[in-house]
Amino acid sequence: MINKFSSFKNTLLHNLLNVPGWRTPRKIVVIESDDWGSIRMPSPDVLIGFQKYGHDFTGSIYNQLDTLERNEDLLKLFEVLSSVRDAAGNYPIITANVVVGNPDFRRIRESGFKSYYYEPVTETLQRYPGSSEVISLWKQGIKERIFYPQFHGREHVNVIRWMEALQGGDPGMMFSFDKETTFSGDGDYNYMEVLDYNTPSDLHQMKNSLSEGLELFENIFGFRSKSFIPPCYTWSNEIEETLYQGGVRYIQGLIVQSVPTGQFGRYKYRYHFLGNKNSIGQYYLIRNSFFEPALSAGRDIVGDCLKRINTAFYWKKPAVICTHRINFMGALNRENRTNNLKLFKELLYKITDRWPDVEFMTSDQLGDIISHSVRN
Repeated sequence: MINKFSSFKNTLLHNLLNVPGWRTPRKIVVIESDDWGSIRMPSPDVLIGFQKYGHDFTGSIYNQLDTLERNEDLLKLFEVLSSVRDAAGNYPIITANVVVGNPDFRRIRESGFKSYYYEPVTETLQRYPGSSEVISLWKQGIKERIFYPQFHGREHVNVIRWMEALQGGDPGMMFSFDKETTFSGDGDYNYMEVLDYNTPSDLHQMKNSLSEGLELFENIFGFRSKSFIPPCYTWSNEIEETLYQGGVRYIQGLIVQSVPTGQFGRYKYRYHFLGNKNSIGQYYLIRNSFFEPALSAGRDIVGDCLKRINTAFYWKKPAVICTHRINFMGALNRENRTNNLKLFKELLYKITDRWPDVEFMTSDQLGDIISHSVRN
């Protein structure tokens, strides 16, 4: 009885979340995937080193499975994406939300931990074994319309909080730093909440980071990012003007925005619906379906995602699928990539079979359709 009630409650909630906002009779599927380009656990050897040091990663899925993408990860993912097409002949295309930089551990150490420095992701990838072709593969994915980068941040680390922790000199933090990871030594926590400030005065530094990141994104890919996904779905609306000045017209996210209060873990909340527009003319794009097998072991991942897509289409909403890089990574655990790609392929085939008129597109394409329809 309890399970039936819980299932009914979830179904009701999924329906209610799709009621407000922009509508379309078109069966649009957008796949948004976060964290590309960001460091996490560098290698299996480093993971073993942490375990020998005394860290228990039993409840730390990201540190067990997530790492900077390797050439093979992209090749295997592209193979799946290019195996299916919609009725118009389009492949499923991943909106790959990319971090364009990572901490420059050498320069930070040389400064005596007094100053923060970052390196472009192009340099990080050249240093990682097996990742030297990632940039060219990203660009190949753009050309083949299966992988389309958008902006996720200059780096996926809260620079202010991480540097404060390093300056404290905790032995565990120094051990993590020596291994070139931002791992805190506590659970899955890696100082990832980029835009969560301690005081509003931190916003100046965060805005500079966004401006530099957007410029670096354009330098790497040759085009501006029209959309942005705030790391950890946490941001102050005060940064939106900075994003707008850098070319961002659409903000990806969930229905709930976590607004910083100055204390980690305590937030105010704002709610957005698909097609809502802020005061400066940016539109919010809302995720309503999920493909996260690495984070949801034992669940019917494909079945649940299909149910959510069906609910979205029932309410005449695009299906915006949320997924993360971790699901497709194999350098730390090859079975993670192999098993999840099988599930992903199954999902894509079932989508095209169940909805033959489905249209695959990117986040910015959906944003353009929404903005044009609203203006007209």
